[in-house]
Amino acid sequence: MKNILETFYTALSDCDGQTMASCYHDDVIFEDPAFGILKGERAKAMWLMLCESQSGDNFNVSFSEIETTENIGSAHWEAKYLFSQTGRKVHNKIDASFEFKNGLIIKHTDTFNLHKWAKQAMGIKGIFFGGMQFFKNKLQAQTNSLLDKYIEKKKLP
Repeated sequence: MKNILETFYTALSDCDGQTMASCYHDDVIFEDPAFGILKGERAKAMWLMLCESQSGDNFNVSFSEIETTENIGSAHWEAKYLFSQTGRKVHNKIDASFEFKNGLIIKHTDTFNLHKWAKQAMGIKGIFFGGMQFFKNKLQAQTNSLLDKYIEKKKLP
């Protein structure tokens, strides 16, 4: 299963959302602080959207500490990019856990410090509000709205 995670993160580094989506089982469940819980095609579409929105020099991904057994896995990855809404530099450090089914990722949970991310991405607003539940709720509503618009525009399932 290590190879599926290496493929997944290499594709992320290359902004190749199609390859990332192909690593996911059709019934995948993805969760992170920014999007909340996404299932199936929505999870795949999120990576397509994120990869399409990044440009080479402003996006860098590194990954390490990939460990797997037959059914579970984990990895550490870091993303450096410019947050499009503010133009601010972000260096996000993420720990990921995985479950596998039929050689694909069936469950993927990314964990990171949302307050630290918000401080980098949003500046003063993130410093004051980034650690609060209402901020997380608002962020998830915004990211899911962007995802809905992307899915509609691309006519994805």
